[in-house]
Amino acid sequence: MLVRVKICGITSLKDALSAVESGADALGFVFYEKSPRYIDPDLAKEITDLLPPFVQRVGLFVDVDAAHIDRVCKESGMTLAQIHFEASKALYDTLKTPYLRVVRAKIASDVARHADSYKIVDAYCAEYGGVGKRLNLDWFKGVDCSKIILAGGLDLDNLKEAAEFGFYALDVSSGVEIAKGVKDSAKVKSFISRAKAC
Repeated sequence: MLVRVKICGITSLKDALSAVESGADALGFVFYEKSPRYIDPDLAKEITDLLPPFVQRVGLFVDVDAAHIDRVCKESGMTLAQIHFEASKALYDTLKTPYLRVVRAKIASDVARHADSYKIVDAYCAEYGGVGKRLNLDWFKGVDCSKIILAGGLDLDNLKEAAEFGFYALDVSSGVEIAKGVKDSAKVKSFISRAKAC
């Protein structure tokens, strides 16, 4: 199965269009104000309005309620909400926007959480997202990875190793940047082409 690729931390139309032209299946927009990759919902809307169809627009949220997530997703043109924190069942029950859970894995057994659902598995760190911390890929040995979107420390150097596990998708941010929130178009293109070739 052809692996899908999400380019996260999009902050400009130039980076968004470059990623799509390179074959990105999804773009990530960070609505967490403490992140250096934070984007204002109005700017995100300007970008999403100019994207072609069939590209997922994924909004990343940390420690906010369902009403906030739904409002920002609607205002900014998101098609999915990435719940990047330990949210309550009540939040998921209330949420109107389609969503992806994020498992911030500390130990090997964490990767088995929400086994029946599509999910993002990222390396745990005190900060949220895009710090380049790698997950131990040994944790995925013997695990059905067909519903797992792998994030955390991915780059051109470790891409081939990660691709061998049969993940549903790969989610990259800092590994294809010139600076925080600024993508390197050559790295993006190379990452996507190599991921899909694997």
